[in-house]
Amino acid sequence: MTVHPFIEAEKTAGHNVKRTCELPKVSRTAYYARRTGTSGPRAVRDAELTQQITAVHQQSRGTYGAPRSHAVLKREGADIGRRRVARLMRQAGLIGRHRHRRHPTTIPDPHASTRPDLVLRNFQPDFTALDARWCGDTTYIATSEGWLYLATVIDIAPRRVVGWATADHLRT
Repeated sequence: MTVHPFIEAEKTAGHNVKRTCELPKVSRTAYYARRTGTSGPRAVRDAELTQQITAVHQQSRGTYGAPRSHAVLKREGADIGRRRVARLMRQAGLIGRHRHRRHPTTIPDPHASTRPDLVLRNFQPDFTALDARWCGDTTYIATSEGWLYLATVIDIAPRRVVGWATADHLRT
C-alpha cells in the first residue's frame, strides 16, 4: 500500500509535509521524487548500464553471465561493480549459459564383493617374470561418431600393451 496519496491529501489540507512524512516513516525526498515523476540519477545510470549490458549479452550470443559481462564493461571503461551487473542482468531477465554438470558414467554396486589383490600393490617391473603380471584399464574417447570405449591390458615388466578391445571388436 502506498502512502503518497495520504501525504498529498494532508498537504492539500494545509498540514506540514515534513510531519506528515514522519508519521509513516517516508522520506520527503522519496515523496517529492514520486510526485514529480522524474527518475533519480541512480535509476538513469542503471537504465544506461542495462542497455550496455544487453548489448554485451547480445554480442556474446547470450552466453555471457555477470562475471564476463562485467569484464567486458570494465575493458570498455565503464565504472561498474560485478554485483551491480548481476542485479541489472537479473532485472532485465538476462541469463548466461553454463556447462551442465557431468553425470557419473559408472555407478558401483554397493553389494558387490571386492576382488582379491593378487599383485599386492607391487607394480615394480620384474624383468625376469615377463607375462607374469598384467594391468588393465578402461577409458572412453569422444569421436565424431559418438563415444569410443577402449580397454587395454599392459604387461607390467616391459610396460607394453598386450591387448586392447573396443566396444565393437577385440585386438591382440
